[in-house]
Amino acid sequence: MLPTLRRVLTPLALARLAVGWLAVVVLALLSGPLTPPVPVLPLVLALAAIVGVILFASTGVVAQAEHVAERLGDPYGSLVLTLSIVVVEVVLISAVMLGPGEHGSIARDSVMAVAMIILDLVIGLCLVVGGLRHGGMVPNHAGAAAYLSLLLVLGGYAFFLRRQTGVQAGDFTEVDPRIHRAERSAAAASPSTSAHGSVFHEHRAELLSRLALLVLTALPVVLLPHSMAALLDDGLGRLGAPSALAGVLIAGIVFLPESITSVRAALSGELQRVSNLCHGALVSTLGLTIPAVLVIGMFTGQPVVLAPEPADLVLLAVSLLLSVVTFTAPRATAVHGVAHLALFAAYALAVLS
Repeated sequence: MLPTLRRVLTPLALARLAVGWLAVVVLALLSGPLTPPVPVLPLVLALAAIVGVILFASTGVVAQAEHVAERLGDPYGSLVLTLSIVVVEVVLISAVMLGPGEHGSIARDSVMAVAMIILDLVIGLCLVVGGLRHGGMVPNHAGAAAYLSLLLVLGGYAFFLRRQTGVQAGDFTEVDPRIHRAERSAAAASPSTSAHGSVFHEHRAELLSRLALLVLTALPVVLLPHSMAALLDDGLGRLGAPSALAGVLIAGIVFLPESITSVRAALSGELQRVSNLCHGALVSTLGLTIPAVLVIGMFTGQPVVLAPEPADLVLLAVSLLLSVVTFTAPRATAVHGVAHLALFAAYALAVLS
């Protein structure tokens, strides 16, 4: 047990844990001086510090989820990582929504920003770096089609999870050109549950330790956004920035650690892992984040606006269609990535206009 704890409780992991909880204590002590309106310099420094701590702690959450993913393999590993990100996203949106001021559209703006960041910015960047390094990557069409079908018509999330972790698990693993599709399907139909059970039994101490550390590292990420929400509202109000920018900032903070993981996967030529992380995160956002925010709004009496703007609908529809073209192509290349990045540039201009 002691060697396992030494392997899990690395200096960096302990630093992330300590910095996160120290920030929570310091903000609690400074709640008076940081009550808006705050002078410009302290406001900027406080926001930068909070965002920095959230990102530092979030990377710790992602790091532990990645270690769990390495032990369990896909699609289970990607699910752990994706669900960790969704929890952080719900907390950030709720903190801003329940903070001072009117933020009824924050859920809509955040979800739209997450969709565009995932479908165009991150996937586009992954396709460019992966395509340039490998010349092109082969998607697992069955897995990508399952994700995109759910994104187009989100109605069977629980059923999808059952299939993803059961008989269709092979559809969410990397494509090996040396293995015939029929052989891959037969391998997917084999009893993988017992294999994962044996992995959990063999590495139970490590997995449980990492999950506990994941939760303890995530708690400051859950607590800090409440302080950030009031300061963010104060800062954006002074700048006269568009309200949708708050949603973009939240989406960027939430998805940055997973974006880094996706780019690493693309550099390794693991296009299906990119799809599992990106499309899985978006499916979770639509299937879990929106209902969670609606429930919070219902119990707190806060209005929740979800109706998108016409321009957003057009951009989202084009992004989904482009994703279908990209992930049903025989090979996804850097050219596909550039097209995705161009769409994100159009979205960014629409937000800032």
